[in-house]
Amino acid sequence: MKAVAAAGASRTSGRADDAAGALRVCFVGDSITTGVGDGRWLGWPIRLCAREGADGRDVTPYSLGVRGDCSEDVRRRWRQECTLRLPPECPGGIVFAFGINDTCDRGGRRRVSLRRSIANAKAVVASAAAWRPTLWIGPPCVSAARTPWRVTTNGVVHEFRNERIAELSNAFATIARDRGVPYLDLCRSLASSAGWGASLARGDGVHPDARGHARLASIVGGWTAWRALVGHPWNSRGASGIQSYRCVQPNGHQPTC
Repeated sequence: MKAVAAAGASRTSGRADDAAGALRVCFVGDSITTGVGDGRWLGWPIRLCAREGADGRDVTPYSLGVRGDCSEDVRRRWRQECTLRLPPECPGGIVFAFGINDTCDRGGRRRVSLRRSIANAKAVVASAAAWRPTLWIGPPCVSAARTPWRVTTNGVVHEFRNERIAELSNAFATIARDRGVPYLDLCRSLASSAGWGASLARGDGVHPDARGHARLASIVGGWTAWRALVGHPWNSRGASGIQSYRCVQPNGHQPTC
């Protein structure tokens, strides 16, 4: 398994906000990333980094979630948006969290085929991991109260099925393993969680409420790969010595990371 790419480069900018030790993290994803359902519109990424700040770690989050985005959209935009926020002189990383919209039927037709989702994910993750430390979070499950779970947005019916989400998450996990990128399987982790189901019930069945976003922040915050990213002491040149790490899922059970 290859080492995660170094985060920095060979020069410093001299700006006060780029002091050694400051870490920038781009969270690239969809409506769950941007905080839909969270009454305070913080979302799990901001909640996550607020906790890091409270513990004395200097982490600047960029929440790059776009409502309705699928892997096709992420593939088109991620590099430009992250490049603007991660200049060469600054240590930084990328966290991807997309896929749930790929699996849904919109207007009676699946938005993105499994084959195309896999191709998009491979392209995105390979490029990102060669550039910056990269973490990958799989799509969470939707409400299991009925199948499919239907949500109407702007007059268009969207149908979500947990079996499709699980299938895509498994495919993503395989890609991540093959490329040495840490992957967190939220679908598997949350499928039997009564608390997650309750947070979806208080939301719209796809997006959790504020408690659900706080739960996601807690799960990611305890993930070994995230702890390695934010806990590593960055040197004065902004470069990282982070070694390779992975999310192990022995025998298809709960991830141990």
